[in-house]
Amino acid sequence: MMKMIGFLGGFIGISVLAAAVYYGLGWVKVAYPGMGFWSAAVLFLGAYLLLIGIASGREDLVVDDPDAPILELPRSGETALTGLYYLLPIIILIWCILIERLSPALSAYWATAAMIVVTLTQRPLKALFRGSGDLLGAFAAGVTDTINGIVAGARNMIGIGVATGAAGIIVGTISLTGAHQVVGELVEFLSGGSLLGMLFLVAVMSLVLGMGLPTTANYIVVSSLMAPVVVSLGAQSGLIVPLIAVHMFVFYFGILADDTPPVGLAAFAAAAISRGDPIKTGVQGFMYDIRTALLPFLFIFNTELLLIDVTPVKAVFVFCVAVVAMMLFAAATQGYFFARSRIWETVALLLVAFTLFRPGFWLDMVQDPIIEHPGTEIAEIAERLPVGEGLRARVSGPDFDNPDATLETVIVIPLGEVDDGEARLQAAGISVDVADGAAVLEEPLPGSAFDELGRNFDFYGDVPVVIASVGVENTERVWKEVFYLPALLLLGIVIMLQSRRTTVPAF
Repeated sequence: MMKMIGFLGGFIGISVLAAAVYYGLGWVKVAYPGMGFWSAAVLFLGAYLLLIGIASGREDLVVDDPDAPILELPRSGETALTGLYYLLPIIILIWCILIERLSPALSAYWATAAMIVVTLTQRPLKALFRGSGDLLGAFAAGVTDTINGIVAGARNMIGIGVATGAAGIIVGTISLTGAHQVVGELVEFLSGGSLLGMLFLVAVMSLVLGMGLPTTANYIVVSSLMAPVVVSLGAQSGLIVPLIAVHMFVFYFGILADDTPPVGLAAFAAAAISRGDPIKTGVQGFMYDIRTALLPFLFIFNTELLLIDVTPVKAVFVFCVAVVAMMLFAAATQGYFFARSRIWETVALLLVAFTLFRPGFWLDMVQDPIIEHPGTEIAEIAERLPVGEGLRARVSGPDFDNPDATLETVIVIPLGEVDDGEARLQAAGISVDVADGAAVLEEPLPGSAFDELGRNFDFYGDVPVVIASVGVENTERVWKEVFYLPALLLLGIVIMLQSRRTTVPAF
């Protein structure tokens, strides 16, 4: 219970901190649109001086012997007050990413700069607030702390730097030789146009690519080689997925390679501790892990599980439903819920868990999620869609690598605030000429958002590249959550039948 409370406390604390930064400091961008950064800097400086003043009224923590026995735990509240100002660099990092929308590298730079300022000035400021008078000695101690911190940070980055450099060599070699294109063509050929087959092959290749790599290098390799395959082949099948969902998919299977024989490094480490057989340990660990292989596929088909485009209330609802679905999935795979499950009960639990995870699957069988219109209507549809909504367009034309073959893909065109439909399309980088009953697409300019179409389609052949159809979201569909009702009814039947056979409490 204490571990659970500690985990929930940390999770809730970070969530509250992020919400306070996002909503509490977001008004700075509104109140001072031209001076948002400097206004926030003044606020952070004031908060830093306030927290330093609070910390100076208490004794500094003493670094004790880590091997000494722990006889009494310090009070958490008093301990936190002595170093609350250490949270400011984290707040700066969150603020730069969420409010200022700076790049991750630049955000980390400002957070690191803030940490250096804290390390240099904390001791002199405490001495000034306490009136000890030894400001020069305190500043010298701050310089020493800063140097030691830089040295320790450099040592900790050696492993990550070597892994990232090695992964960069692999990715660069494959990119320069064109092997990444061969991987995409191989997956497309073996899948035969099947979306699930493509995802399964990408999952297997991510397992292979992730073998023997540390976490950082693992992510760099699988995201660089396999994520573009999912994006491009998924677009050809009409599946538009956020990049974060694709990266979570390939990274999930790349991490599973840690205990996948025959190169399961985690399995070898575990076998060294248990004195067991590494291969058998890896096989058993993989059997445990592969039960959760359903989750990455759900990331692709139900992005709400990643809290993408959901309100705070909807996020809590999705979290609760996902917890129940995971519990039912675990109960089905282990064959025991309230009692030992019969075969049909296991199937029913899997069906309920799948429905809770992806209710839209059943709704798509009843009502189409996208209403297709002829490509010649693209300007009219673009004119009446609201600002910020994406327009799905299916592009068809001769393949650049094989002019005799026809290539199809789906793109999402962002629509700005321009009123005219053609102007909105041109502002997004799309120019269409409607003639002879066809919407002929002109080659996008290099550097535009859709310049990749120029590398995939042959715009100078005899057959033009056209907008075959335009898709608009079907807003008249019923809520997909209505399918929760029959799923919960089926779950109630399973619970009622199993409760009669319960001899030992399941919970």
